[in-house]
Amino acid sequence: MDAVRLIEAGRRALAVTGGAPAVMAEAWQAQALARAVGGRLAGCGPAELRTEARQLSEIGGLGTVVALDGPAVPVGAVRASLLTEVTDAHRALTDLGDLLGEVGIALVGVACDTEDGLYWQCIEAIDAVDESLDRVHGMLRRLAETPPEYAHERGPDGEHGGERSGEHRTGEPRPEGERVPGHERDGPRAVVRGAAESVARPS
Repeated sequence: MDAVRLIEAGRRALAVTGGAPAVMAEAWQAQALARAVGGRLAGCGPAELRTEARQLSEIGGLGTVVALDGPAVPVGAVRASLLTEVTDAHRALTDLGDLLGEVGIALVGVACDTEDGLYWQCIEAIDAVDESLDRVHGMLRRLAETPPEYAHERGPDGEHGGERSGEHRTGEPRPEGERVPGHERDGPRAVVRGAAESVARPS
């Protein structure tokens, strides 16, 4: 499943979540998804994002309170395990930043109205979310700095700018040897596909 769809599902779930355990579970879901997206971009995303994407994929989990095999997050319900592609890196990172920001706000609310044990778990979770947000914002800045000629998005027919490889935009045959504009290399929003290799487990 595409990253954007999974992020949207996470935001919807967080919006209707009630109670500290449920908020912590959704916080872990968001962090696990952030790590999975980071791993996908680090492996086969735009070259300029790979260092920060790898760092995002390595940020620690949120503790045993929401472990993968715990009752709060059943293994089959882990959204990050459904990730198969990042179709639009910019949109995915923008939406992921929004999700992490909303998670941070929810965790602050829990921390302000909870007992000592859960309070410190919330603080650790907030730290992890903040660190993830830093990496996401860093990647968005790098995408914004990318020269326009490398920022092509694929058209509906699968070629850059919507042109087929043998035609001008007018539909006339392209002279032999002439390149399709932007076809020399994929830009920063290239499709990244493949089954999710793993879901990072909390430390």
